[in-house]
Amino acid sequence: MLTLEGLSLHADAVRTVVQDRELSHRGTEAVLLTIRLAVLPGLVLTLLGPGLGAAVLAVQLAVFGVYMGATFAPNHKGMPLVPRDTRIDFLSRQVLTSRNIRGGRPVDWLMGGLNLQVEHHLFPSMPSGNLRRAQPFVRAHCAEHGVPYTEAGLLESYGIVVRHLNRVGLGDRDPFACPFVTAHRQG
Repeated sequence: MLTLEGLSLHADAVRTVVQDRELSHRGTEAVLLTIRLAVLPGLVLTLLGPGLGAAVLAVQLAVFGVYMGATFAPNHKGMPLVPRDTRIDFLSRQVLTSRNIRGGRPVDWLMGGLNLQVEHHLFPSMPSGNLRRAQPFVRAHCAEHGVPYTEAGLLESYGIVVRHLNRVGLGDRDPFACPFVTAHRQG
């Protein structure tokens, strides 16, 4: 399903630029989006031909979707879900449902700054390059107010994601036990 996430993100970007009349720098966004979604694909199709060009664009879009999913998943999967109707303050809702990924500048670069998901949720319009500067203040504020601030290493967070998906998707069953074989096994 993640292979389609890139398509979904591109469609959301177009929808936002077309529908959000209050979007700051809307003209610039429209120009950059046109370059990304029309000019660059046109260039690829012209240089590689329609068959190979379409294949390259399809693979690029699928890889982009998987990459974005691999960036989002370790920040949220396995974190508590807070029901919408629960009365909880903004800080607690954002911090309790997000996890930061440790690893410094290399992980910042690899994940486009979205490894600092707690700060991103608290300050969604802050440029990702500034999230690391906000982190010590957010961490201290959370400690002062008794709000748990969750961090994990990149591999550790993927382990959390896999365990969570197995627990939810398999109902804590052995992921290697085949139901068909179990049902038809004699003795």
